[in-house]
Amino acid sequence: MRIAIVVGTRGRGSNMAAIVDAWKGGNIPADEVTVVAPSAESPAAQLAREKGVSVRVLDPQTELLRFVEDERIDLICLAGYMKKLPADVVSALRCRIINIHPALLPKHGGQGMYGMRVHESVLSSGDRESGCTVHFVTEEYDEGDPLLQLRCEVRGDDTPETLAARVLELEHQAYPEAIRIWIQRYGQPGRNASL
Repeated sequence: MRIAIVVGTRGRGSNMAAIVDAWKGGNIPADEVTVVAPSAESPAAQLAREKGVSVRVLDPQTELLRFVEDERIDLICLAGYMKKLPADVVSALRCRIINIHPALLPKHGGQGMYGMRVHESVLSSGDRESGCTVHFVTEEYDEGDPLLQLRCEVRGDDTPETLAARVLELEHQAYPEAIRIWIQRYGQPGRNASL
């Protein structure tokens, strides 16, 4: 089992780090984890190197499919990569790309819904709970089937920042757990990773 974590140019890499820590702790049954970054200088790439994980610098928009084929990657985890992947990549790797979103999809998702905007949306809606969703990546933002959701209460005194902090703690639990679920369902020898 070979996993690639695709990070962005600006994110600090906390979800990537949670996956790496779970893998290094023996809690994700994978043979290899590689971080794919569009820039060698991104904070997430630097953190990955500090954690002793291999980092490959490439453009996910144009080079990801070739990388997956050449390196025999089984699962791709987006962690702070904000761009929509090309339709041909998503189609070729159907059900092999997952992402995490800081809300209970399908609510508070879609293009432009990231960072504090999500938590502001949750608070302005009056929702009594929030959480995170690990979902399959499709051609549209945040529309893939959920693999796992974890929930938390929205408190009366919450600000976007306090809610974001609680949801982020859930994200760090959810992503490794969702990877284990994916491996159990789709990553076993002789199984085809398609729904």
